[in-house]
Parts: sequence; C-alpha cells; structure tokens
Amino acid sequence: MKTWDETIRYIRTQPEYATLVEKAYFEEDLKLNVERFRASDEYKETLQLLKQYAPSAKTLLDIGSGNGISAISFALDGFQVTVSEPDPSDTVGAGAIRILKEIYGIEDLVVYEEFAENISFPNGLFDIVYVRQAMHHAYDLNKFIKNLSSLLKPKGILATIRDHVIYDEKDKIWFLENHPLQKFYGGENAFTSEQYREAFKQAELSLLLELKYYDSVINYFPTTKSSIIEKMEKAEKDVENNLNKKIGFLSKISVVKKWYKKRLNFNRENMFNEVKIPGRMYSYITQKC
Repeated sequence: MKTWDETIRYIRTQPEYATLVEKAYFEEDLKLNVERFRASDEYKETLQLLKQYAPSAKTLLDIGSGNGISAISFALDGFQVTVSEPDPSDTVGAGAIRILKEIYGIEDLVVYEEFAENISFPNGLFDIVYVRQAMHHAYDLNKFIKNLSSLLKPKGILATIRDHVIYDEKDKIWFLENHPLQKFYGGENAFTSEQYREAFKQAELSLLLELKYYDSVINYFPTTKSSIIEKMEKAEKDVENNLNKKIGFLSKISVVKKWYKKRLNFNRENMFNEVKIPGRMYSYITQKC
C-alpha cells in the first residue's frame, strides 16, 4: 500500500486519472488548486451557509485541510484560520499549506500537524470548526466529534462537508470497491447517517441542517445543476421519442405519455436516487448547545 502522499504523486503521472486530479484539486500547482476551489460552486455555497448560520464568525478551525485549498480560501475571505492537518507532506498536507501561506502572504494562519481526535486547544476557542471530507476518516467517530465540539464557543458551528454515507456493511463494501483510489492506499471509510447524527448528539451538538447528496451542489460537485437538468430532460425526451416510434402521432396525447411513463416507472425523482451513488456524500451544519 502507498501513503496518501505517494498515491497522489502517482496518479498525477497516470493519464486515466487526469480528470480526477483536476476536479479533486490535486494538481502539483498548489495555487491553481486554490483558485479553482475558490471559484467552485461548492465553496460558494459553503461560504453562503456559514454566513447564514454564523454571520458574526471570525475564528475558524479547519480540520484535515489537506493541501490547504479551504484554509487559504477562508483566510482570504477574512477568517482568522487555524489548521489541523496530520499529513506533513508538501503534496497533500501541512507542508503544502505552509507553502501556500507564503505564496499568499497570510501571516496569521497557524498550522498544526495533528489528528482531530487528539488536537488540544483551550475550550471554546473557535466560532466555526470546518471539516471537509475528513469526518468519515475518523478512527473514533465519537471522540472525533466530541473533541471538536469542545473547541467551539457557545452557539459555535461545526460544519462537516462532503462526508461519505453508507446504509449498511454491504453498501460500504460496494463503496470501497468503487472508490478509484482505495486500491492504492486503503484509507477510505464511511459511516451511516444515523452514526453521524448520534455522534453529534453525544457531543452536545444540535443538528441544524443535513444535506443529502442531491440536496446541494456542495455534495454532488463537480457535477453541476445545469448538467443534472440536461440529463433529466434528455432522459425524458428519449422516452417520448421511443413512444413516438411505437405509436406515432398518438404519442402527443398527454394522457398517453403519462400512461407510458408510468408503465416504465419513469419519473424525474427516480433519475436522481442517491442509492445508485456509491458512498454518496452528505454535509451537516451543527451548533454547540
């Protein structure tokens, strides 16, 4: 097995992973990753949510920041950012964040190399704790969440973004088998939504918002809203064209079209069933009680 750093360095050299490297912000050009992330629908929607639920927030702890795309972005948008990133590498870890800190001239961004379960700060230090694609990697989910909760100020916000959700162990196996990088480093994981919510409850966090996969572009990015609509319209048009080939002008009658779609069990909601997505991602906004 490779380390996470070795995995990313390797897939950068493989043409078949070029799209993944770009869309997941794994380019060697660290500044380019930041620029793409800041321009993404995911980041724009996340920033809007944080402003909605924590309009006066100043201090932000970024857990598992990876190569720093989120930490740098929040700092550039006026937050006082502290980072906890256990990977020390210049590729996808604390080293990369320190490089970006110098590139952007951000003086008050502080980087620690520690796991969320173990990081220690004075209680009640942060307005926001932000966790992007990291909570599902917790080696102890309850400890992970409880420790982060202790770091929040009263009424502070814990925002966990894009975490893999599974329904049961069979679904988890399916997810791991379909994850493109699991075979290289073996570090993927996922929990059920019930496990996440129970961990929040035990940590005395009130669940304000649960965004399921198709609820927000935050989760399904880099897929876009427009591409989802286009896919839906095309599928519906294909059904109608097929009906037209079968019965000709009668296919224009609305009741006939409705009957045919019902017979095929075709509806727009079925097209976007998250059950069909291995390890579909959810995001949560919780508040310190």
